[in-house]
Amino acid sequence: MRNRPKVLVSRKIPFKGLSLLREYCEVTVGAEDRMLTRKELLKLIEGKDGVLSMLTDQMDKEVMDAAPDLKVISNYAVGYDNIDITEATRRGISVTNTPDVLTDATADLAWALLMDVARRVTEGDRLNRKGKWKEWAPMFHLGKEVTGSVLGIVGFGRIGRAMVKRALGFDMEIVYFSRTRLSPAEEQRLGVRYLSFTDLLQHADFVSLHAPYTKETHHLIGADELSRMKATAYLINTSRGGLIDEKALLTALREGKIAGAGLDVYEMEPQLTPGLEKLENVVLAPHLGSATRETRELMAWRAAKNVLAELFDDMGQSNRVN
Repeated sequence: MRNRPKVLVSRKIPFKGLSLLREYCEVTVGAEDRMLTRKELLKLIEGKDGVLSMLTDQMDKEVMDAAPDLKVISNYAVGYDNIDITEATRRGISVTNTPDVLTDATADLAWALLMDVARRVTEGDRLNRKGKWKEWAPMFHLGKEVTGSVLGIVGFGRIGRAMVKRALGFDMEIVYFSRTRLSPAEEQRLGVRYLSFTDLLQHADFVSLHAPYTKETHHLIGADELSRMKATAYLINTSRGGLIDEKALLTALREGKIAGAGLDVYEMEPQLTPGLEKLENVVLAPHLGSATRETRELMAWRAAKNVLAELFDDMGQSNRVN
């Protein structure tokens, strides 16, 4: 009979994933409904063979030193910028993520932000709740027409492509920028047009960010990039907060250099750059991209399956990223 490997799940996840892990492993769940402190993480990971980590857990050399027998880090996210991939690879620790399962949920949320900020829905909701709406008027609370506008997609992976499907239903012109350009035939099939990053910023009515967060994409959108956008344009971010220089965005929104923004992720998450919360022309969602019951269940199952695939030879393949 196999020895049961020891696995840390750093925070409670949906039952589907926990129950699968508990069939094969000795499981420790770090916390019910909060992130572990650094001290708690370092203590709980001692002696573990695997860890199912959250995006908020910094899995670096110090953590790996605390668990010399660690074989797998399974991230409960599509991203993995919280993990020192180089150090994990050097130690022979597999790193996995949960792609595919959150594509539609995140694209839906990006689309919700786009519609919300363009049509000033949340802004109107706040006004209505305060009793400030007095009557219908021809010039009251005018927003931006989405149908027929230009959508610029930055980063053309799974979620970027899912945005195309939604935009086509609104008869939008779709332009994209990516490190790797599609073939002309694929562009024609999808109904998209490639532009340089600078040209996209200048042309798009809505710029939606779907690029991974790396050293190269840190502050991809800063003061210079914001100045290139139309004064009537909107910026949407459901990828990673560090893609945007939030201080520069705050200034641009205050001064009307762009019309508005819809954000689900933040540079200093969960803290906001002071001043953002006072602006009417930005919608601030609390990292809800994958927050549907169906998606979070699938993420839990996939992350658990990744752990088992790395710890047991006969459990299939994992979504390894290193």
